[in-house]
Amino acid sequence: QVQLVESGGGLVQAGGSLRLSCAASGSIFSINTMGWYRQAPGKERELVANITPGRISAYADSVKGRFTISRDNAESTVYLQMNSLKPEDTAVYFCKQYRSTLYANDYWGQGTQVTVSS
Repeated sequence: QVQLVESGGGLVQAGGSLRLSCAASGSIFSINTMGWYRQAPGKERELVANITPGRISAYADSVKGRFTISRDNAESTVYLQMNSLKPEDTAVYFCKQYRSTLYANDYWGQGTQVTVSS
């Protein structure tokens, strides 16, 4: 059974930094694209960044230049380094493991709250 456990959220002032971690278990981590999404109150969940097994990454325009996604396949962990945080980054951040085949499933973590005060 695949489990994704996020950590690292919290309260930070605008301009500050946080590093989120997502530890995966129950799957062959290295073959899956991994992603970070976020959902603010009253808004839909949106993609923040993702990273392929070959470490090709993509970012939402709103976080480019401020956030960095990375992965450690030996530790089955994906990270999101968030710098220059803004109040509009406030949301619950979710880790996602993308399906590795057409017939596999996507998996989600439980989320971690990030709150940026102005």
